[in-house]
Amino acid sequence: MPHTARPAKNAFQPRNPDWEAAVRGSFARQNVMRLIGAELGALAPGHCEIRLPFRDDLTQQNGYFHAGITSTIVDSAGGYAGYTLMPAGSDVLTVEFKLNLLAPADGDLLVAEGQVLKSGRNLVITRGEVYAIRNGKATHCATMQQTLMTMHGKA
Repeated sequence: MPHTARPAKNAFQPRNPDWEAAVRGSFARQNVMRLIGAELGALAPGHCEIRLPFRDDLTQQNGYFHAGITSTIVDSAGGYAGYTLMPAGSDVLTVEFKLNLLAPADGDLLVAEGQVLKSGRNLVITRGEVYAIRNGKATHCATMQQTLMTMHGKA
């Protein structure tokens, strides 16, 4: 499966030594991820993958994953990619994102990958890509750019 271009290993240094536990704990508290059946995949400083198996109740009228579902998982993938770099005791909040739908999300599995482009003290810029997987073949179906806000003292 294609992956977004990632910075060299250790290009991003987490400010929270327990970044992985913080991300996993936050993801576990996200009721919408549980509702739709999404799962965390690969996780690294500045990177997050979210996987979503096909379910008929997540589709639109033509049987493809609904654009709202696609945007939900890529928003969270970008958000958690950014959160991996935020300081202990903080939380993450999306300020805005732009999503381009490139192809129908027609697959047995959706995979959203979030990647930090720039991590600042208060704002983090990410990119997200979504792939629909069918019979082992990945189709790039959406791309996102996102701005996140570090919520200091909120965790």
